[in-house]
Amino acid sequence: MNFDFTDDQQAIKRTAHDLLADRFKLERVRELAESAEYDDGVWREISELGWPGIFIPEEHGGQGLGMVELVILMEELGYALAPLPFLSNAAAGLALLHAGSDEQRERWLPGIASGEARGTVGWGELVPDADTAEVIVLLDQGVVARSDCDVEPVETIDATRRFARVRADGPEPLAGEGRDHVPAALAAELVGVAQRALEMAVDYARERKQFDRPIGSYQAVSHACVQMLLETEGARSAAYYAGWTADSEPETLPLAASMAKAYASDAGWRVTAAALQVHGGIGFTWEHDLHFLLKRAKVDGQLYGSAREHRERVADLAGLAAEPAAA
Repeated sequence: MNFDFTDDQQAIKRTAHDLLADRFKLERVRELAESAEYDDGVWREISELGWPGIFIPEEHGGQGLGMVELVILMEELGYALAPLPFLSNAAAGLALLHAGSDEQRERWLPGIASGEARGTVGWGELVPDADTAEVIVLLDQGVVARSDCDVEPVETIDATRRFARVRADGPEPLAGEGRDHVPAALAAELVGVAQRALEMAVDYARERKQFDRPIGSYQAVSHACVQMLLETEGARSAAYYAGWTADSEPETLPLAASMAKAYASDAGWRVTAAALQVHGGIGFTWEHDLHFLLKRAKVDGQLYGSAREHRERVADLAGLAAEPAAA
């Protein structure tokens, strides 16, 4: 059985990797993070390429591809640490596509697919990019236009993304449950973040010398790098499996998505934290770029359900929930 990408998927991955590497060198990410801004020019560029609507059906203005293609983009966006409202917009598209009414899909999906009228999803207290979204999907309440909301900006440790608290006035109820696709997409972003941190750590371990030997030749460092690789690859497998189930075996998606988000949330934090340890003292400085990855991983780990919440959901779905203690 062939588990590799198709030729079209390989092309999507190459194009995304090369474009984002060119547009978002780490010094540019730092500049945008310190100014609390997104790059509107790059957003227009990727919108012209059709990325925001890659998974949205053609009748709603999208490319009509699938969840796996979105997962590919999300991994590359995470790797680049791209300061863009892509995740929030994709989350809104996924929620409306799979849980919205016909009227809600007709109204909002074309703007989400084109990138001209963006959306976002609220799941818990933090809502990413609510200040610029046209439509906000509050999974525990319903769908509401931003003009009918009270949006209060909230600062987090992740300066590469904007967040807010939202209080809605009379949201329209969703037609279904929309909590499965969004965590799978976010898990893929965490994979990209972990991969970038791993590569930074390995490069540093090869270059940095102590006692005339690269520090990577010492077991304490090499074993840490191997563990980082193991966790990154485990998270990647889980994220892509969740993406595949969304397209090919949707009855398995709830379990697969929560497994992916739980594993990737833990792996994203552990890998970036281990990379910081490999870098030693320089890794703790503001001048080093590693902290942007670590902070993105930390906030991503809590966004759209923490690792603990998704592990509990896995246990429930698998029939493994703990029995209440006997009186």
